[in-house]
Amino acid sequence: MRRFFSLRNLVRALLIPVFLLVAHFSYVVITTGESCITGNFCFSPKISKYRASGLHPRASVIIDGTAPTAEELLRRDLYTSKDWIKAVQFYSSIFQDLISVGFLSHKSKSLCVETSNGQDVFSLKQIGVSDSIGIFKKTAKPLVVKGEGHKIPFDDNTFDFIFLGVGRLDQSSRPADFAREIARTLKPEGFAVVQIRAKDTYSFHSFIDLFNCCKIVTSQDIDGLDSKTPFLRQIVLTKESVDGIIGHGDALTHHSKSDGKCSVLGFKEELVRKAEPLILEEPLKPWITLKRNIQKIKYLPSMADISFKQRYVYVDVGARSYGSSIGSWFKKQYPKQNKTFEVYAIEADKIFHEQYSSKKGVKLLPYAAWVRNETLTFEINRNPGQKVQDKGRGMGRIRPAVASTGTFVGDVDEIQGFDFADWLKNTVTEKDFVVMKMDVEGTEFDLIPRLLETGAICLIDEIFLECHYNRWQRCCPGERSAKYQKTYAQCLHLFSSLRRSGVLVHQWW
Repeated sequence: MRRFFSLRNLVRALLIPVFLLVAHFSYVVITTGESCITGNFCFSPKISKYRASGLHPRASVIIDGTAPTAEELLRRDLYTSKDWIKAVQFYSSIFQDLISVGFLSHKSKSLCVETSNGQDVFSLKQIGVSDSIGIFKKTAKPLVVKGEGHKIPFDDNTFDFIFLGVGRLDQSSRPADFAREIARTLKPEGFAVVQIRAKDTYSFHSFIDLFNCCKIVTSQDIDGLDSKTPFLRQIVLTKESVDGIIGHGDALTHHSKSDGKCSVLGFKEELVRKAEPLILEEPLKPWITLKRNIQKIKYLPSMADISFKQRYVYVDVGARSYGSSIGSWFKKQYPKQNKTFEVYAIEADKIFHEQYSSKKGVKLLPYAAWVRNETLTFEINRNPGQKVQDKGRGMGRIRPAVASTGTFVGDVDEIQGFDFADWLKNTVTEKDFVVMKMDVEGTEFDLIPRLLETGAICLIDEIFLECHYNRWQRCCPGERSAKYQKTYAQCLHLFSSLRRSGVLVHQWW
């Protein structure tokens, strides 16, 4: 009996160092991805049983002769947590599917962009894609090295496969830079997989515009990782190259034409259909009806995700004072989805110019928006010495200098006019999100046709347009304004033509 107990104690004594050796090896493989023998990545499906077992070495375990740092201990807790394991299983399933359809292989040199904890990198290595690395602003070696999506620290044409997990592009303040860097570092005929939260067609086409270097191979909805993102859209792109020149992708990208029509109208028409209806019958009290209608307006950012845009631009044509619409309405009320907008104020009346010098983030164009570059006669509907009111009505009208005949009501001045459509085409692109407010005292009947004719209208996502016509007068029932010759029917035609062109336009007051 004593011999039996002595033998059992001896076996126990021999098993203790073996157990410690196994624990040490498991920890090194799980937390660093390195073999104790080769020092290289050596992931295999067998690792999953260690991960699932929740193996958690004690803090006193010595690694390579040194005690683990606080950061290593924290990472060790992370790598054995339920959330970590769940994320690894999620990404492993996705990558296995991508391997099965040929978008990823075990030999692919792979990059995971903006991966803070490296679960996706771990998953790639686990399924045998050993040449994989991740980048994030904070290093978590050996899975993740320092780098950011808008400035990937690798050479051109380095990777066969690039992955952006859920939310990484959606939350970026520089999505266009992300797209450009992915295109730069991806090899020709390589694959990039991007997961996004947004599922509306507007955001999808905005995404396509960002990646016009590539062709979309597939786009599908998949189940998300958790309740925060229950559904995702996963898009697979491939980088095209013809004779060494990067192609521009498939025909899904929309472009403006000389006739003002865009090659893809479906997603814009969908927004127009969702918009508030136009007021078809001329209101007897327009100053009340139109003002009430503003409460019904459906803003584009309230209907779609605008995350996948290169820049965000607001153009106020006929801005008047800063407080007239920029400060009082756009800054405070327009839903910007936490995006920072560049603001352009176009105002011909010099009495308002000085106040813009102290407004940061606003670029003043002290000219008149017009259909060509020429000197214009500017009629200021204000009596000499009259105090300027920020929210007043009846600002100046512009006319070609050669046609300036007749009697003017107020002061007359000369101002430089510029080709607004041409300026717009040289200032923004289809990758930008552009909002425009236009209050130009009747000149809209010249500017809007010019925008349609040149195709510049396709650059504008949303317009707030005040149309000036011979409306009924508040002061004098039964009388119409003699200031404007256009009718309400002509205004309605202007709004309808814009909406038919896929432009989300609102009747503004």
